[in-house]
Amino acid sequence: MFVFVCAGCGADLTTPLSRVVLPVHAHQTYGNGIQLPVLMEPGTFAVDPESWGHRPDGAPGAIVIAPGDTRGTLLIPEKSGGCCCGLVGTDGPNMVCEACGLPVASRIDDCSLWQSVRLVPHAVHRTRVDDIDDVPLSWAELRAETKGTPPFEPITTWGTRPESRWWSWSPQWEAAAGRALAHLLAASQGRPVTVPGGLTGEVFQRALDALLPAGPPPIQAALAGPGLPASDAGTDILLAPVHPQTGETWTPSGPQASGYPVPLPYGVWLWLAFPEPDLSLPASGSMPDGVLRDDPPLLRPPSLFRTDAGTFRHTMARLPAIHSPWLREIFDDVPCHLRARIF
Repeated sequence: MFVFVCAGCGADLTTPLSRVVLPVHAHQTYGNGIQLPVLMEPGTFAVDPESWGHRPDGAPGAIVIAPGDTRGTLLIPEKSGGCCCGLVGTDGPNMVCEACGLPVASRIDDCSLWQSVRLVPHAVHRTRVDDIDDVPLSWAELRAETKGTPPFEPITTWGTRPESRWWSWSPQWEAAAGRALAHLLAASQGRPVTVPGGLTGEVFQRALDALLPAGPPPIQAALAGPGLPASDAGTDILLAPVHPQTGETWTPSGPQASGYPVPLPYGVWLWLAFPEPDLSLPASGSMPDGVLRDDPPLLRPPSLFRTDAGTFRHTMARLPAIHSPWLREIFDDVPCHLRARIF
């Protein structure tokens, strides 16, 4: 594990942290005035290889952590330019080292943005706090210790009453679908693609049907990963999990090895591959074992699933396939598809 210290005076600025992959929704802007939760899990950090926004401290290489993991810092309230409901850091770093006053980070918690603290790379140093390397969990250990990311969640706006919340498709799922859809289109080479039914079909099939031409025999995509049976040899596209610690996409062996791997965040993939049933929950606490509570089932949003356009464009622009004229046309026509409620 590591602690980040001030480059000016050496004071500790964080709690001990383990490195993980930057979440795919890190650059997402969601809705208008929406209150989003904290981006990073407590006790973790990620390095953002790209710039973030149009800010003086938005250069590549920022260390992204949860706000609750900061230590020895002070907020500069005056440096809140461009904000709406919170802080965004358009005036440069809005957090300084308490010991020496060096600007070291920006807190991000404005509406429609995931809450985080971004440490300025040149203002901090990373120091190891133990001699034990963080060994990534195996795929089997991940399955045992990780819970899936639910596809639906309550959404609320800043400054509204609790009763104004509504159930929506998860912003994390919409961002994950944006990245995956870009890869699905690149793998299709312009042919129709079919994905498995159920929730996977709800998330991807409508967009694939709208963006790809009908006519030629479709390419088959399948969920693949640890714990799932091997797909047919003719499966050309594999919806596979990304390891949350290493960032590696699961790779199959045998006949599946030639399939195009479409990356999915592990929590999203886990829910698709091993969906949790909408059943009453087992009682706990003061109620006897075996008694079921009569909790209502998980509420579903009233609207069809829509892919996050920003994540889709961000991913597509970085794929080599973007140079194909037909893919470039889809990329440029995203505003039209927004009006059609695909994105």
